[in-house]
Amino acid sequence: MTHSMRTDTHTPYPDGRGDWRDTAVRYALLPLRVFLGVTFIYAGLDKLTDSAFMKEAGSGSIGDMMRAVRDSSAVPALVDLSLKNPVGFGYAIAFAELAVGIGTLLGLLARLAALGGALISLSLWLTVSWASDPYYYGNDLAYLMAWIPLVLAGAPLLSVDAALRGRRRRRRGEYR
Repeated sequence: MTHSMRTDTHTPYPDGRGDWRDTAVRYALLPLRVFLGVTFIYAGLDKLTDSAFMKEAGSGSIGDMMRAVRDSSAVPALVDLSLKNPVGFGYAIAFAELAVGIGTLLGLLARLAALGGALISLSLWLTVSWASDPYYYGNDLAYLMAWIPLVLAGAPLLSVDAALRGRRRRRRGEYR
């Protein structure tokens, strides 16, 4: 059996950027970024527009939800902290989700937005979905894992960050 190595440098694209695999690699994180951005924007807006959620007590309220998960939480002190002002905590989570979602979708401070999303998901996993049995029924752990590639890579394409980076390079006279 013989082995050979490709030595041609021909690419099917006139701009020399490579084949469809190279393009797929460049855009691989974009669907994840869009999904997480839209999901977190929706979650924030859903909390802000749900009149029952932003209350200290009552069916569907943030206060009742936090009291219900307090004893099964991995970090009861975090739940106790939220219970000091459940409505304020609800607004903080909702606005944080909006900021994370918008930053992720636009690719604006993308790594910071992804870190915020990861921290929100981590706190929800350790409090609200910690008691899920088996553990993979709780979706917050999956969201936490989904944020990690965006924390590491940011938003290298189709983003405000990429546009600003390109602008800085052009000003310095760099080309790529």
